[in-house]
Amino acid sequence: MLHLNGVVYRIGTRTILDGASAHIPAGRRVGLVGRNGAGKSTLLRLITAELAPDDGELQCQRRTRIAALAQEAPGGETRVIEHVLAADQERSTLLDELERDVTPARAAEIHSRLGEMGAQAAPARAARILAGLGFDSSAQEKPLSAFSGGWRMRAALAAVLFAEPDLLLLDEPTNYLDLEGVLWLEGHLRRYPYTLLLVSHERDLLNRAVDHILHLQDGRLTLYRGGYDAFERRRREQQVHDQKLRQRQEAQRKHMQAFVDRFRYKASKARQAQSRLRALAKLEPIAAAVEEPHLAFQFPKPKPLRPPLLQTEDAAVGYRPGEPVLTDLNLRFDPDDRIALIGPNGNGKTTLARLLAGRLQPSAGSLRRSPNMSVGFFAQHLLEELGPDETALSHLAPLMRGRRESDIRAHLGRFGLVGERAQVTAAALSGGERARLALAMITTHNPQLLILDEPTNHLDIDAREALIHALSDFDGAVLLISHDRHLVELAAERLWLVAEGTVRPFDGDLEDYRRNLDGSPATPDAVATTQSVAETPSAAERKRSRRDAAQRRAALAPLRQQVQASERKLQALQAELAEIESRLADPLLYQQSATQAATLNRRRSEVGSAIASAEAAWLEAAEALENAQREQPA
Repeated sequence: MLHLNGVVYRIGTRTILDGASAHIPAGRRVGLVGRNGAGKSTLLRLITAELAPDDGELQCQRRTRIAALAQEAPGGETRVIEHVLAADQERSTLLDELERDVTPARAAEIHSRLGEMGAQAAPARAARILAGLGFDSSAQEKPLSAFSGGWRMRAALAAVLFAEPDLLLLDEPTNYLDLEGVLWLEGHLRRYPYTLLLVSHERDLLNRAVDHILHLQDGRLTLYRGGYDAFERRRREQQVHDQKLRQRQEAQRKHMQAFVDRFRYKASKARQAQSRLRALAKLEPIAAAVEEPHLAFQFPKPKPLRPPLLQTEDAAVGYRPGEPVLTDLNLRFDPDDRIALIGPNGNGKTTLARLLAGRLQPSAGSLRRSPNMSVGFFAQHLLEELGPDETALSHLAPLMRGRRESDIRAHLGRFGLVGERAQVTAAALSGGERARLALAMITTHNPQLLILDEPTNHLDIDAREALIHALSDFDGAVLLISHDRHLVELAAERLWLVAEGTVRPFDGDLEDYRRNLDGSPATPDAVATTQSVAETPSAAERKRSRRDAAQRRAALAPLRQQVQASERKLQALQAELAEIESRLADPLLYQQSATQAATLNRRRSEVGSAIASAEAAWLEAAEALENAQREQPA
């Protein structure tokens, strides 16, 4: 289907692709992964011939139909359903031809081809795709101009999915979707009948919707079988294998060099020394594994407060007098709560977040806050409001007035903005760095409650994992709105459903919610009628739930310390074993001290056994930590 042979592409002096090669067979669903800035979007533009490679070639089978998700939102007065139907260009062309004066024979040919294509079922198929992405029947009849940019991007996604090209290229298709849309898209892509190349930072999507992972690193491509978790596991195994090979090669190199250094000028050994010199020159080095920089977040520790942090009673909230978006709000937030909001976009999740953050006031009922509570509210508009010519330091200086520059830098360092990155302008920061800067800005006052509205849109997979760990370690409360299922499952302990103009606790987890959505379009009306909403839990149940959640979080700290200690012990033992094997590889050792050689052999056996035990302990500790992180409250 798709062949990349030695592809090179440069932007100025920077090489993006450096001899990249890969073969993607027809019918494969492939996830393209790599760090932000690695060149994933550039590769897609090369495949669509929007860009031309500096060297190498990209080849597809003849007559391959390639389609990519548009980067700009469509507009105009075209109805949404018409926009999607027009994506099948052959169908549109044939129908247009029928409108003209054609011969009976040609008309028969056109009708025959339309029948082969299933053209009669096309409107129904387009409507199903649009419904899955959140457009109900009335919305499908509206013009594109009636929608926001995010909804128009959904229409663009619906169009490219409807077209069903032989090679479908999707670049971050979930950025404009809610959780319901992501769940629907996951199922749709899993059943996609042709070849798919998907760029995404959604771990669950990459685990469930694709069957191969194409990894882009240092300008090179490597194809792995399976989903993202399988890719990570195999990559770690390969790194360990390469490290062992490199250590053995280094030992061989040292031994050969020692022989050359000793006998180069000795007549009887000169020829052998020269032979080893030539062998050394031809010994192709195994590249040391390049560890990608590890990213870690750390939210500042808040001052403890007595519960509740805030509580609403029969509250209502909206933007216009007499037109509430949400009513009958009877909610309570305590210091150790971890809650995620679910429900389709447009039902009021962001409105509730603004109410709890103090950006909106209740239009009815009451909202009581702890007098000393501070809220950190992350919203997408924060990234848009960053001064493009201001540095990370200058953004934080007014928020940390009176603090030393070293304190400001230390706070930025909590979010991975260290060294010179603290003095880079916002315009020059990556999207992920700007998101981390916004997180740093909302936490300068050590908030007791974090409200995070789609915090992962610009974060890559590693940064999302760092965010999950930071939220796990955070001592305050969290309210989360996110379409990233992996984040919601690991960071939230309870779900609140926003539907039918109010908010209620959801009785179940995301799998239960997915089952409720199966077979129903992800529209506000459909979701609202298929939900199973539990009654508000009693005070005793809430107290027990909070106590259990606090105990689980407290248990994570020693587990994480145990994992780190096991890793350090394992690394030390592996380093000792490498040193022993290097010494045993030297033939001079056996000539100089047979006793020392025997001692080293015994120690090698002991260290080998210790490594096996240390690996078992590390795996056990890592599994215990992972299970604790994944555990959901009863």
